[in-house]
This record gives sequence, structure tokens and C-alpha cells, in this order.
Amino acid sequence: MRRRKLVRWLKFTGIGVAGLFLLFLLLNWIFPLPDKIEYSTIITDDKGEVIHAFLTRDQQWRMKTELREISPLLRKTIVEKEDKYFHHHPGINLFAMVRAVGRNIVHMRRTSGASTITMQVARSLEPKKRTYWGKVREMFRALQLEWHYSKDEILQLYLNKVPYGGNIQGVKAASVLYFKKNPDHLSLAEITALSIIPNRPTSLVMGRNNDRIIEERNKWLRRWAREKVFTEKEIADAVAEPLTAARGAVPAFVPQLAWKLKKRGGPIIHSTIQMNTQLKLEKLVKDYSRTLALKNIRNAAVIVLDNQTHRVVSYVGSADFRDSLDGGQVNGAMAIRQPGSTLKPLLYGLCIDEGLLTPKRMITDVPINYNGYAPENYDRHFNGYVTMEYALEHSLNIPAVKSLRALGKDKLIRKLTDCDFRQVDRDRKKLGLSMILGGCGATLEELTGLYSIFANDGKFVRPMYVMTDSIGKGVKVLSPAATFMINETMSKVNRPDFPLNWESTVHLPKIAWKTGTSYGRRDGWSIGYNKRYTVGIWVGNFSGLGIPEISGANVATPLLFTVFNTIDYDDDASWFGQPADCDVRTVCSETGLPPMDECTHLVTDYFIPLVSTAKKCDNRQEVFVSADERLTYCRVCLPQAGYKKKWYTMIPPEMKEYYDMNHISYQRIPPHNPACEKVFREEAPVVTSPANGSEYLINRKDPEPLLLRCRVGNDVAKVFWYINDKFYKSGEAGSKAFFVPEEGPVKISCTDDKGRNRNVWIRVKYVNL
Repeated sequence: MRRRKLVRWLKFTGIGVAGLFLLFLLLNWIFPLPDKIEYSTIITDDKGEVIHAFLTRDQQWRMKTELREISPLLRKTIVEKEDKYFHHHPGINLFAMVRAVGRNIVHMRRTSGASTITMQVARSLEPKKRTYWGKVREMFRALQLEWHYSKDEILQLYLNKVPYGGNIQGVKAASVLYFKKNPDHLSLAEITALSIIPNRPTSLVMGRNNDRIIEERNKWLRRWAREKVFTEKEIADAVAEPLTAARGAVPAFVPQLAWKLKKRGGPIIHSTIQMNTQLKLEKLVKDYSRTLALKNIRNAAVIVLDNQTHRVVSYVGSADFRDSLDGGQVNGAMAIRQPGSTLKPLLYGLCIDEGLLTPKRMITDVPINYNGYAPENYDRHFNGYVTMEYALEHSLNIPAVKSLRALGKDKLIRKLTDCDFRQVDRDRKKLGLSMILGGCGATLEELTGLYSIFANDGKFVRPMYVMTDSIGKGVKVLSPAATFMINETMSKVNRPDFPLNWESTVHLPKIAWKTGTSYGRRDGWSIGYNKRYTVGIWVGNFSGLGIPEISGANVATPLLFTVFNTIDYDDDASWFGQPADCDVRTVCSETGLPPMDECTHLVTDYFIPLVSTAKKCDNRQEVFVSADERLTYCRVCLPQAGYKKKWYTMIPPEMKEYYDMNHISYQRIPPHNPACEKVFREEAPVVTSPANGSEYLINRKDPEPLLLRCRVGNDVAKVFWYINDKFYKSGEAGSKAFFVPEEGPVKISCTDDKGRNRNVWIRVKYVNL
């Protein structure tokens, strides 16, 4: 009989438990746990220390404590004080509840509570007025928490939500604001002091009631000593520890980068910033900007990139973030500006990889006009023949434009897009040859990342701003050989862009660098690198105000050198070695091409086997001339006698014009035999003015004549001009002529004394100005 009753009781009990469990699951589905917590976004440095934080939308400092930050000491102290049996109950401690009810009945008032840590978390997630029904709801939420989370996660939720007075919530926010450290670095005395504040947050205010906090803290410490929770020495050290903490300011370092990273979302963002370096450079940039303020140059930005790890270790967005007068809150590192000449190293590297150039290859630096686009050098002078390395060292504009035209702008745009140049990608259809001189948009972030390729064998790896970013395989932009050649050129100290009055380079580590100045002198750039770091510098005004004193060499490079002296002082690390795909050959110094037998001036040059051109130098040619050297002959008109052979240097028409303009003597080839019946069709004159296909607006009241000018070969002495197929004027080769055109389409023809002709068309419109 008893056995039958026992079985029946167990059956009904099991059914009851199962029913309650099913009811719990049903209620859990109907009333989901409100466990979505908005945390303050915090930015940490590379060591995990908080360097910037943002308020939540409800204006709370609620910083998320990660599980790894809950030290064994913190865990033990909180559990001992708040809920000894935390690890042994399902969220509700029935024995504690019975004991609390009994005590309250005996004393006829509330003397103790029975809330577990889990129940306190439930109350914080869904704060309500304390009632009996509210207590039941709290218990249900506690069971839900135990169902959804582990004990460690529940303790983490408690530590993230516990109030510490004012708008401070969570142990991490309290430890940062009161003790300026992370929770895993708190001592026993500090943890105990923090643990008593949530019970009386208005009467125990850190920094105001420290004596009372110490008194309460020591009561708990002595209690734990009696219960032997901690050793006597641990208790004695904690009791003796003074409490001088007060609420401090929330860290607000690296403000521009912090706002940039905040957009990524998430409660904790582990940045790659090294705070020691960051603080040094912030002060350095601020002090340097003060010296430039006398010239009305107000701002600067700096980025430092570690070339081995590809991490951004320092990020200074402006000279002074708190300077509202000069736009200190603007992020100069992200601002889209004209890059000046800073893209030239990439261009020349691409030309080397295409076999178009080598360091000693000659380029003509003379006036050019491409469909109306006539660039000038920075100093508005021309240099004639220059090598590629000279053009890069002196940042000459015309050789760069010529090289881009030979390479093709689309190839440069593709490479820049591969290197994350977003504005260039957006404007790719609008960009022209002027982009190599700064006629495009770029940021300091992009340029610093681009220059890191020269320290990584030509491979671009996206700079890392967050520790959790993946490096990836990277993108090959240049060959190691081309990278090495550019490095050798840009590391030379004896350059015109070396800053004036720079006091010392004795301890400056060996670096390569390139400067840039935008149109209108609005931006000064200097980007440098060595094996360890790539440093990007921008100097100018956020307002876009141009200042005559702004130039990359004189205002940006001194800051670049100072930064390198600060972060890599007196470094004697090895320089970049010559890669396997780079070799050395002998070339003619007059062209940079492999020499022919007649070349007498030879130099050595780097080249890429099977890539660099193997074309022989054709600078000198043997010409048939008359005995008195007044006429030249071709094989068609060569007489049977009365001639001789003579070697001449072949000068292209643009160089002939350059020599004539600058009154530089050169060896002229005598005119061709006038009796020759051959029709010359090669090397026709090139009309440089007016520009073919252009439209000209002329003042009807005061018409201004148009310039007629052409470029001819070395053997041409005279040219003839025709307007709309009617003879207009003749003149010596290289001379200028002017004419006033009629309205409408105008055909202009230029014929040289060899019968070679070139036509151009323009359109003329008369307007009232």
C-alpha cells in the first residue's frame, strides 16, 4: 500500500515538475529575456588600456567588462560579498529567502534581503517598483538568466550593470573613472571599496566620502579575516591601503581616430595605437604648429605606420583637437586634398616595370602642349635633358606628365584603386594627365599606406587600425626591382627639397622621402619611410587658405625629420638590399640606353632583365654631307663623288627648340640637298600653337592675335605658314608669328623646307567682352 502511494506520489510529482518546466518554457517564449544592453563604445590602445570612451544614448558611462578582465580576485571578492552560494543555486536561493523572511518577521521590519547575483542582474535589466509581484517577476527572470547564460556570463552581466553613483555603471567604468586602471588591475582594497558603493550610491560617493568608504570597506575586510576568506597578510595590506580616489575625467586621447573607429560599431574596439608614441607626437605636432602660426599656417596631421606589422601606431588628426578657432576637430588625416607631387614615385616605378624607364634613362624637360594642357615645372624653368632619377629627385613636372602619357593614366588609376584611393576610384572617368601633379583627391591615410609599399617589396597591405583586423595577402603594386630603384633615388640627401635651415641630420635614421605641394600652396606633404616605419605628414589650413610659405620641403619635411628622430632615433638598421630581379648594366650617359660602338660617355645603371628595353642607343647617326659640309644627302640623291661621311648627334625637334630659346649652341645638321626629288613624309613639323581642336574666344572690340609656333627637326632651316590653304608668312625655324583669324573654323598648315606638312584645325568665336 505504502509502495503504491509512493509510486503515485512520485508520478504526480514528476508530472508536476514536467508541467512546471513546460510552463517555464512557454513563459520564456512568450516573455523573452530583455538582455539587450547598450554599452559605451570604448577605444583601447595596443595594450588594452582605455584611451577613449563615448557615452551611451541614455548618457551613461557603461563600459563592458570582458570575461578576461574578471580576475580571480575580483570574482572571489564580489561573490563573497554579494552571494556566497552563487555557484550552487539555480538563480534563486530558497534557503536565503526563508531566512530573510524569518528575520524580517522577528524584527518587524526589513533587515536583510535574499537577492542573489542573478536576481540583481534581472532587476537591473528590467527595473520596476519593488512589490511582491515584482519579486515574482524578478525570480522568473533569474531563472531565465540561468537558462540562457553560464555563471561566468551572469557574473559578467552583474559587473557590467551594477551602479556606482551618478551616471557610472559597471565595474569597468568605475575602475577607469575612479582608479584610472582596468578592473583586472584592481587591488583587494579597491575592489572592496567599489563593492559597497552600489548599496548606498548617494551617501558613499568616491572622492567625497572616502573616510566613510574606508570604514565600511574595513568592516568587510575584518569579517573576511574572521571567516578566513583571505589570508591575514592580504587583509592587513588591504586595511592599510589608503583611499585617495576621486572621480576623474574619461580618457579622451586620439579623438579623431576614436570617432573614425566608433563607426565600426561594437562596445570595445582594440586599436593599434601605441600611447607612448602617440603622446610624444601629439605634443610635437602641437609645438611645431605654433611655430608655423606666425606664417598663418594653422594645422598639421601625422600618421605613423609600422612596416613589419602594418599597424598604425600613431594617428594625429590635427594640431590641437580643442582648438575650435582653427577647426581642431577636423580630421586632417581623412580629409581629401590635392596630393601635389606625391604620386610621382609610384608613376616612375610603374614605368620601370613596363620597361619604359630606368634610373639613367633620359627624358626631355622642355615645354609641351597636349591638346591645350601645357604643364610647367614648380620653378617655371626647363632643364632640357634629364635622367629619370634627376626628374624624381627634383620633382620635375613635365617629365612626370610625359611619363604618365607614355604609361597611360588608366594603369596608374588601377594601381591607386588597388591601394584604396577611394576618391581616385570615384573620379576615374574625369581624371587626366594633371592627376600626376596633384589634379586628383587623396588623403593622408591613403598616401601613407601607398608609401608603405616601398618598404615591403612593392606589395600593398591595407594599414591596420584595429588589432582584430586581418592582414591578408596584400596586392602586388610594383616589382621588388622597381621598388629598389625608387628607394635608391628617394634616399639621397643632396636634393633640392631638403629643408632649409635643418639643423642636424647626425642622428636622423636613413630614410627615403618625397615632398608635395598642391596647387595654390594649400597643402604641404612629406611622406617618408625606412625599414621600420612609414610616416605621413600633411601641413596646411583646414579652411583651404593658400599661403605663399607652404611647400612640402620647407614646412612638412622638417616635421617629418623630427618625427623620425623621435620614434627611430639614431637607428643604424640596414637599408634595403638589391633584389634578385634587379641587375646592373652599362649605358650611354646621353640617352640611358645600351651603348652602340660610337658612344663614348658610359655610366652604370640598374635595369630589370627581360623587362627593361634592350634597344640600342641611336643618339648619333652617320650622315652624308658635301665636302664643304653645307648640304646633306640621302641615298636617293647621293652623288657619285664630292661627299663624305660625318657623325652627328640627333637632336629631337623639342630639344632643338629648347636650345634655340635658351641660346644654347649645338651641332646643326646642314640642310638637305634642294635638288633631291624624294618626298619627305616623316618628321613633319609639329604645330604647338595654336592647339589642334581648340576653341578660341576673341574680343570683338579689341581682337588679340594668335601665336603661330611649331617644332621642327634639326635639319630644318625655314618654315611656311598657310591659313585656310592661303600662304600667310614664312620664317626661320623656331621663330614666332602672329595672325588675327576670321570667325568660324580655321585651317592652319605648316610646311618645312623639305616639303613636309602638318595641318591643325581650330574654331574661332568673336564675343563682346
